[in-house]
Amino acid sequence: MTVKTLQDLLAEGVEGRGVLVRSDLNVPLDNGVITDPGRIIASVPTIKALVEAGAKVVLTAHLGRPKGEPDPALSLAPVAERLAHELGRNVQLAGDVVGQDALARSEGLTDGDVLLLENIRFDPRETSKDDAARGKLARALVELVGDDGAFVSDGFGVVHRKQASVYDVAELLPHYAGTLVAAEVEVLRKLTSETERPYAVVLGGSKVSDKLAVIEALAPKVDTLVIGGGMCFTFLAAQGLPVGSSLLQEEMIETCRGLLDRYADVIHLPRDIVVADEFAADAESKVVSANEIPEGWMGLDIGPDSADRFGALLTEARTVFWNGPMGVFEFEKFADGTRKVAESIVQATEKGAFTVVGGGDSAAAVRTLGLPEDGFSHISTGGGASLEYLEGKELPGIAVLEG
Repeated sequence: MTVKTLQDLLAEGVEGRGVLVRSDLNVPLDNGVITDPGRIIASVPTIKALVEAGAKVVLTAHLGRPKGEPDPALSLAPVAERLAHELGRNVQLAGDVVGQDALARSEGLTDGDVLLLENIRFDPRETSKDDAARGKLARALVELVGDDGAFVSDGFGVVHRKQASVYDVAELLPHYAGTLVAAEVEVLRKLTSETERPYAVVLGGSKVSDKLAVIEALAPKVDTLVIGGGMCFTFLAAQGLPVGSSLLQEEMIETCRGLLDRYADVIHLPRDIVVADEFAADAESKVVSANEIPEGWMGLDIGPDSADRFGALLTEARTVFWNGPMGVFEFEKFADGTRKVAESIVQATEKGAFTVVGGGDSAAAVRTLGLPEDGFSHISTGGGASLEYLEGKELPGIAVLEG
C-alpha cells in the first residue's frame, strides 16, 4: 500500500496534536439499541493507539441516512456510549457537527481525550456533489484539530464515497491509513492478485443488480461462483423455471440468461428451495425442488441439498469470498442455508484456506448465528467498498491517500 500508515504517524509523534479520524461507526439500531457492535469494536485499535500516544482525537462518523439534516433517531449518542465502554475511557459527544459545541469541545481537549462529532451526515455538505460545498465542510473539520493536525482514514465502509470527511479532508491535512483501512486493502489485494486455487465466491442478498458488476468481474477469474439469497430467483427464472411470488427482478432475466450461457461451468444455483406461504418468521414452510416452486409461495432460503452441495465445493476451496446471505437468516426457520454455507467456509479456513466475509449482512449473519469470528481469515467492515474494489473500481477514499 503506497500510503503512509498509522504507524508512520505515531513514529512522527502525535502527543499534544489534534488528529481527525474518520471511523465507520454505522451500526444497526433497534429502538436506539445497538444490535451488532462489530464496526465499533473494529474501530478501537486505531483510536486506542492514538489515545495512548497522547493525541487529541476528534472522530467523525455517520449513522444511517439522515438526508442532510438532524434526526434524533440517528444521533450517535448510543455509539458514543458503546465506544466509551470499548475504549475504557470517556468519549465526549458534540451536540453538532462543526458548530459552536464541536468547536468549544475541541478547543478544550487535553492529551488523550476523545471527541465524537455528531452524525456527519446531519450536514448536507458531507455528501454534496459540489466540490466547493464539501471543501467548506472539510475546512471546518480541519479547524477542529488545528494547523498541526493530521487525518487518519479508518472508515473502510465509506472509502468508496467521495465525501467531505473521507476525501476532501485528506487534501487539506497530512493523511494516513488507519489500521483497519490498511488491513482491508491488503486483504482485497490478496483476493485479486495472490489467490490460491480453487477460488470460490459466494454471493447472496436480494438483488442481482446490486451484484451484477462483481459477477461480471469475478466469473472469468474464479473456479466456483455460488449464488443464493433472493437474487437466485432471477437466475432460476432465466432458466425458465417458475419462482412463485419469490423476489424477482424481471428486467434482469435476460442479463442472467447471458451470464448462465457464458459461465455455465462456474455458476452454481440452488437445486432445492425452502418456500413459505408468506414473509414471516412463523410462516408455513416446506422444501421443494427448484423447478417446483408453487404459485403464491416464496423462496426464503436455499434447501438442505443445495446447502450440502455448496458446502462440498467450499470446503475444498483454497480461497473464498462470501458476500450476501443464502436466505432470510433473521428468521430462524430460514437460517439453515446461511448457517451451513458459513460453517463450510469455517471448515475451509481450518484446512488452511484464505477466507473473507465481505461485510454487510454476511458479517451480521456470522454474529447473529453465533458463528466463530475467528473461523474466517477476515471479516470486512465494508460490504459496498469490498464489492467495488473487486469490481476493479477506483475507491476515492483510498486514491486520495496515495496522493
